[in-house]
Amino acid sequence: MEEWELDFEWLQTRHKVKKMTGQEKLPDLNAILFLIGIQELGQLRDDFSKEEKQDLMHIAICRILSSDGFFDFKGIDQDGWPHWEPAKRIDVKGLKSQETLLKRKVIEYFNQSINPS
Repeated sequence: MEEWELDFEWLQTRHKVKKMTGQEKLPDLNAILFLIGIQELGQLRDDFSKEEKQDLMHIAICRILSSDGFFDFKGIDQDGWPHWEPAKRIDVKGLKSQETLLKRKVIEYFNQSINPS
């Protein structure tokens, strides 16, 4: 995928999420990862602690990278939180490359969950 294509699809995804959530501003990557984490947890609350918010973003990252075999789903704990285990090394250097990978996987996640084949 060319850089301009990624930028275009990323903007489309941000607009989809904005419309789904009813927010006024376009969400950034962190906000979208947080929402994916909530979706994967299956619990909507207003009182997530700072640590839980970080855990939700971790859940999102594990979930979106699991489709490439980077993480394996291990199960749900007694509190209903999903747990993942690293399966293979993520060999992506630099913040820009890491952000690009996450954006690609977020786009894929929303394309599959909104427009499943």
